[in-house]
Amino acid sequence: MAEWQMSRPRLLTLQLAQTTLVGYNRKQDGWGDSCVRCLIISDIHSNLPALEAVLADVQAFDEVWCLGDLVGYGPYPNECIERIRNLPHMCIIGNHDQAALGRIDMATFNLDARLANVWTQQQLTSDSCEFLAALPQSIERDGFHLVHGSPRDPIWEYVIEPYVACANFRYSSAVTCLVGHSHLPLLFTLVDHRDHCDARLWSPGDVIQLGRKRIIINPGSVGQPRDGDPRASYAILDTSDMSWRCQRVDYPIEVVQDRMRAEHLSRRLIDRLAIGR
Repeated sequence: MAEWQMSRPRLLTLQLAQTTLVGYNRKQDGWGDSCVRCLIISDIHSNLPALEAVLADVQAFDEVWCLGDLVGYGPYPNECIERIRNLPHMCIIGNHDQAALGRIDMATFNLDARLANVWTQQQLTSDSCEFLAALPQSIERDGFHLVHGSPRDPIWEYVIEPYVACANFRYSSAVTCLVGHSHLPLLFTLVDHRDHCDARLWSPGDVIQLGRKRIIINPGSVGQPRDGDPRASYAILDTSDMSWRCQRVDYPIEVVQDRMRAEHLSRRLIDRLAIGR
């Protein structure tokens, strides 16, 4: 474990057996025996202090749904993987996770990302690689579709424009699609089954009612937000009333920056954490 660590959150289901299988580590019997209060996160990017701040802030949950990119950019790849794998979870793979496994040509990334991915490859333990390698590109469950990029292209496509969201509804039968990748807390709503989408950024404290219309929703990024708010971004899905609660939480950014400097990671990656861009 890293030299920095916050207190563990209280979980509702620590007593459950935790056997990891292609992104799952608890039984999948429907909502009755499954997740009621779900922590939705994405794009942790090896930022352990941000992840721990989220877990401490939410305190109680049944299961965490992680939308990919556990690693890349940040200085705590193994610690973040270990933290997630020891929680009740569903998790999918992202493009930076794929890169860390050598499955993606590094030339497809910009220089900062490429250098960070090379560094990450050098740090990962065999256990961490085994965990990432077992993750699926998508998971469909009880009316939800989880992907990193988009239903059409689970690894690479960014859903940041209404016309892209509209096109992607054709590639999923789920009422609610959860995506990451863009690091932006976005909500796209399909209007009256037509090729038109409403789009907006959600704000901390917003409560979104799910199940009424088809939507594509992004919880934002835990470890590298890009909407101008440097706080870690996450959401709580409560399946008892099908509500999505939007949340942000502060974390000690300077601790991560100091560790990144010590590891000689990109100054641009270090600086952007403080501004959330």
